[in-house]
Amino acid sequence: MSLRDKLAAQIAQTGPLTIAQYMTACLHDPQDGYYATRPALGEAGDFITAPLVSQMFGELIGVWAVSCWQALGAPARFTLVEMGPGDGTLMSDLLRAARVVPAFLDAADIWLVETSEPLAALQARALGERVRWARSLDEVPVGDPMILVANELLDCLPVRQFVRTVTGWAEQVVGLDSHGALAFGLVPAPVALPDARDGAVLEISAAQEALGAALGARLAADGGAALLIDYGRDKSGFGDTLQALVRHEKVDPLAGPGEADLTVHADFPAVMAAARKAGAAAAILTQAAFLARLGIGERAEALVRARPDKAPVIGRQLGRLVGGDEMGELFKACCLHSPGWVPPAFQDP
Repeated sequence: MSLRDKLAAQIAQTGPLTIAQYMTACLHDPQDGYYATRPALGEAGDFITAPLVSQMFGELIGVWAVSCWQALGAPARFTLVEMGPGDGTLMSDLLRAARVVPAFLDAADIWLVETSEPLAALQARALGERVRWARSLDEVPVGDPMILVANELLDCLPVRQFVRTVTGWAEQVVGLDSHGALAFGLVPAPVALPDARDGAVLEISAAQEALGAALGARLAADGGAALLIDYGRDKSGFGDTLQALVRHEKVDPLAGPGEADLTVHADFPAVMAAARKAGAAAAILTQAAFLARLGIGERAEALVRARPDKAPVIGRQLGRLVGGDEMGELFKACCLHSPGWVPPAFQDP
């Protein structure tokens, strides 16, 4: 039985699914979910992430992580975590850049938080035996300062969608049409929501907020910093951001459950508010500003000097990462951190 058929049978028996429930099934169903069975990264896959655009991205994250460790007093032991590590490229580039400070690597207890077995296998091939794996942040040991990175993780966490109608708020759900096909529909909203114009869509992600709260509590207790990079908004607002990607093209989210990557925009204001409520501090920059403060322009120039023949390619990679019409403005770098200090790149210029 296909995932579509399983979902249709579930809906027929128990009623429509929230968008959050639908996303969770499509991405993580053990037999047919996208990340459980067929995640496809890179130019030849369904989507490409910044670490796969250029080595510069992961290298500068490595510079940032080392600088955080030094700013924390160079503790003899700390936990280095990546959540949603993809194929391992980001951590590989980070660790390579960190080799210039051997004490950082000696002090690091490295963990990858991953739920996808196919991706964990790729990570193992890329990183070897130095790292350990957990299926959730809760499984990563506590007690030591933590430096955590997560690139394009928040956008995979499920949201519920609410639509303002002429009669009030309704929740968008996935049900069945008269022919038994999956279809979007509306049911009365079970919660009170702010006023908005007719047609407005409000997305609420309990999962994104829960991650912000968990990170905030841990950072407040143990010290450290968490860097969350993703596409999304830095101010609260409305909008339908649910999309499905296959081979870099947007497709109907209902067309092939489990066959496409489903994503939404990160709600950074909600994540930051949850972290602050848990005792942490928070700051945010555009990806372009974050990478510029870490010296991506200078790094690109150094790569060009070393390989003049690669100058056009390096220039395109730089433009992809920081260009205003590429990743530079839509993507944000959000830093959650323990109180009493400000991590590198996030200090006021």
